[in-house]
Amino acid sequence: MTAGETIRGVLELTRPVNVIAASALPFIGAFVAGGVGDHSFAVAAAVAATGLAVGAGNAINDYFDREIDRINQPDRAIPRGAVSPRGALAFSLVLFAGAVALALTLPTAALAIAGINLVALVAYTELFKGLPGIGNALVAYLVGSTFLFGAAAVGDMGPAVVLFVLAAIATLTREIVKDVEDIDGDREEGLNTLPIAVGETRALQIAAALIVVGVVASPIPFLLGHFGVAYLLVVIPADAIMCYAAYESFEDPTAGQSHLKYGMFLAALAFVVGRAAVAMPAGL
Repeated sequence: MTAGETIRGVLELTRPVNVIAASALPFIGAFVAGGVGDHSFAVAAAVAATGLAVGAGNAINDYFDREIDRINQPDRAIPRGAVSPRGALAFSLVLFAGAVALALTLPTAALAIAGINLVALVAYTELFKGLPGIGNALVAYLVGSTFLFGAAAVGDMGPAVVLFVLAAIATLTREIVKDVEDIDGDREEGLNTLPIAVGETRALQIAAALIVVGVVASPIPFLLGHFGVAYLLVVIPADAIMCYAAYESFEDPTAGQSHLKYGMFLAALAFVVGRAAVAMPAGL
């Protein structure tokens, strides 16, 4: 294995696309809270800490999942030999240390969220991933909490609470669908995920019901007067994509969970558009 292949493998451990996408979430949380301009250093620290933590979490997940990945994802860095298990673990610890150092510069509420999330990232694969629904719920919390983390970094979590709830619901749905997609490898490894515990069809029905709850709740920021019509113009297509993805998952879980991701990002964009539309009359 050449040095170039090893470097490529190390980068793959972090899932760079996921890191970039996740790093945008605390920025959105801070933007929705209206604190980007006045707290630029805190926002930058929150964004960087999130990126490092997500990269670390992905790397340590691959470390713990290396045997499952030999079945489900044999082309990943550890199964194909680009990175050793010990190397992946050491790399994840370095990234975690960087995330902690940045989090220590943030307000107490943001630091508390970061501490909880770092523990959850480490515990997820080893303790909770194979428990029906619990591992899914933990991942859903982690994704949603990145919006709260960004808002807490600028000192105002209130406006981001609805965003946190909706993101958690959408993520929980996607995680259930992903478990349906990975059911063969998970069963081989002896995990007891939700589709294994209750059946694939029942799990997908639960996922679809969650999306319905999220869609019904999505107009809340508009109804409360936080955002105007601009928010609805973006969130309605996002709702439609996620509903279609939930339906599609019954025939093709792989395509369904991929389209759910697109819907989630469009929903997050709705909050950005909503906040920007509100801020523009004030000259912000």
